[in-house]
Amino acid sequence: MAGGRHGAWETRLGLRKDIWRPLIVEATPAQIVARGTIDGFRSHWLPPMGSFCFLADPFGIWRDDRLHVFVETYDYRVRIGAIEVLTYSRDFALLGRAPALSEPWHLSYPIIIEAEGETWMLPEAHRSNRSTLYRAVEFPHRWEAAHIVGLDHVPVDATPIFHDGLWWLFYTSASREADKMSALHIAFAERLAGPWRPHPGNPVRVDRASSRPGGTAQIIDGRVMLPVQDCSATYGGAIRPLWFDELSTSRVHMREGTAITPPGALAPFVEGLHTLSAAGDVSLVDVKRTELSAHGLSIEIAREAKKLARRLRA
Repeated sequence: MAGGRHGAWETRLGLRKDIWRPLIVEATPAQIVARGTIDGFRSHWLPPMGSFCFLADPFGIWRDDRLHVFVETYDYRVRIGAIEVLTYSRDFALLGRAPALSEPWHLSYPIIIEAEGETWMLPEAHRSNRSTLYRAVEFPHRWEAAHIVGLDHVPVDATPIFHDGLWWLFYTSASREADKMSALHIAFAERLAGPWRPHPGNPVRVDRASSRPGGTAQIIDGRVMLPVQDCSATYGGAIRPLWFDELSTSRVHMREGTAITPPGALAPFVEGLHTLSAAGDVSLVDVKRTELSAHGLSIEIAREAKKLARRLRA
């Protein structure tokens, strides 16, 4: 069953599973945005996962001529994401992979920042009711919680950039389910650790098609460009560049660009693209397929049975 009322029923019951898979694309985000597609650029798949597991939200950094790709790793049987790092050679041969960060709560969107002589990770963690900035103790495998990022809302997919002498942080709000996809907020600070001040215009944008951050914010031709997710048809359906023609502590003026969708050559992963992150001269993206099967139904039945057993024991 697909589409219409059947599709909504499948989504409510969690039977239709999003399966994501990242790629390394041999082009910068500026080149991809200018072309409006990743089609035509050489790319390299990250390894496939097992049944009803996936990797998503890739962010990368080069260190000692090696590309370290940090990703969310997720298993529908567990439903708590953790962060893994995959290390590649200059010619994109996989050299190794290992856990990088896990918590009792769900982690995803492991954005990596180099600032103030340190390497930081700011993962998505709104189910912990806060946002935590981690410092690399032994890069890339050991991280320690260093600062709680205090904001006006619990943030979703918080994305920082340093611009015009200030740190800026873009995020949607976890206050309401709809706001996670559609209510863009901004905060600013002198230091990455804060204190952060919410923008007086928050939410600066309310639009399901162009608000939730989806990758590395960059300065392109003198303007801030924030990749944002187009969730108007489906979660993570496409990435749009959101251009900030004006960004100050009192005013914001922005406009969205053309949607970047998965090319047909990536079939069956053509149902979504929701990350565009920068790593030197390459970009990292992830693409989606969905799966509806008896196996997926059995996962849901087993999960609900475990929940019922825990309630009965309580």
